[in-house]
Amino acid sequence: MSLLRRIEQGQGGGTPNQQGEGKTPPALPQSGGDGQGSGGGDASRLSSLQARRVSAPITSPQAGSYFDLKTRVQNKLLAEIDPSMDVSRTDEVRRTIQSLFEQILTEENIVLSRPERARLFEQIAAEILGLGPLQSLLEDDTITEIMVNGPKNIYIERKGKIHRVPVTFESNEHVMRIIDRIVAPLGRRIDESSPYVDARLADGSRVNAVIPPISLVGPVLTIRKFSKNPITVDQLIQFGSITTEAVQFLKACVEARLNIIISGGTGSGKTTLLNVLSSFIPSDERIITIENAAELQLRQEHVVTLESRPANIEGRGEITIRDLVINALRMRPERIIVGECRGGETLDMLQAMNTGHEGSMTTAHANTPRDALARIETMCLMAGMDLPIRAIREQMASAVDLIVQQERMRDGTRKVTTVTEVSGMEGDVITMTDIFVFEQTGTENGRIIGRLRPSGLRPKFMDKIESAGIHLPPSIFGIGERRRY
Repeated sequence: MSLLRRIEQGQGGGTPNQQGEGKTPPALPQSGGDGQGSGGGDASRLSSLQARRVSAPITSPQAGSYFDLKTRVQNKLLAEIDPSMDVSRTDEVRRTIQSLFEQILTEENIVLSRPERARLFEQIAAEILGLGPLQSLLEDDTITEIMVNGPKNIYIERKGKIHRVPVTFESNEHVMRIIDRIVAPLGRRIDESSPYVDARLADGSRVNAVIPPISLVGPVLTIRKFSKNPITVDQLIQFGSITTEAVQFLKACVEARLNIIISGGTGSGKTTLLNVLSSFIPSDERIITIENAAELQLRQEHVVTLESRPANIEGRGEITIRDLVINALRMRPERIIVGECRGGETLDMLQAMNTGHEGSMTTAHANTPRDALARIETMCLMAGMDLPIRAIREQMASAVDLIVQQERMRDGTRKVTTVTEVSGMEGDVITMTDIFVFEQTGTENGRIIGRLRPSGLRPKFMDKIESAGIHLPPSIFGIGERRRY
């Protein structure tokens, strides 16, 4: 994006964290006239809703003067900077901004302490080069999720717990400028006719935005951050999310080309686990990933990444996940990985698993492995093929080998709670066998204590694993080896 375009999007929008760390954010505006974008008739209703839902903190008396100073310096800086500069050359642009910033402070005889000067510069630089008030949160590696509920209420998730932070936007328009800055480079749009959008940041972090009239609290922005260095399997074991034995078993399943579904609730760590399991795919295989907003971080060399596309302003040009799954079958895939199955594409995914594309993986939202099968069944019906339920269940029982259930626990930790084999059918019911089950033994200082333990049962697909030249010791399944006499 050119600097001129970025300046147009960010003009006049400062980083309003004027009270500093640890202080209360400013009061919510009591008038609805700061550009909610939901029409004049809704302005008073939005204001009353905001006033009821959030108690308005006390505003610092210095807030206005700080805003005036910041806006004046920022506007003068934007007027003097060369709009033709390549904003992608971040270090060079930052040095230029620093030089002009110091020059403006000198010319205006503005005296600031060193901390105040540094804070003012970082806020202005974030408006031009980054995402304004959110930039410092994005750079904090301990934060895993950022939730913007209108301009004055920003929350983060850290170590599985949600906290409110003393960071605010100036107005609804300021939030909208940041949202536009995120979605515009991706060719996506958000407006009253299309008031929600999925997108991603340059580092792969997932973004969802919802604006009025759908949202009644102003623009809402949710950013699921991903680590710059993807979480490794060793880290998952260290965090207590999974055991060494379960990892050894899942690695064998991936290498033996079994079809795996990762199930779990929102924020349970499904995508992280999918990334880890995908790392076990041999590097010489052709992998095609299909996602709404590309976020998988596969490290293999031969990876083709496909991303769905919404319709344009004329209602044309939409490319759905289902379209991409069907097209992927013509691209000679050895593995197909769908970021998440949400609708009719699930039927196409099952058919791909059943027609020579073993070793495929996807995720689904469900609370238990049994619920995951019920949801997959429902999503297959969404394809509109008018298939009998038994035919769909036979497809599921034949295609899916393993369901890995991931859960976010009460203490904020993410754990694999069950590893379940889809073993076949009895009558009209799909049969399942738990291979590993999480056993909670207690709590300590608010943290859940427990371990993912083997059930003592070997899966029926062990012949597939052994035919791939992989031999797992019986101890992995909790089976004691027989003594030799």
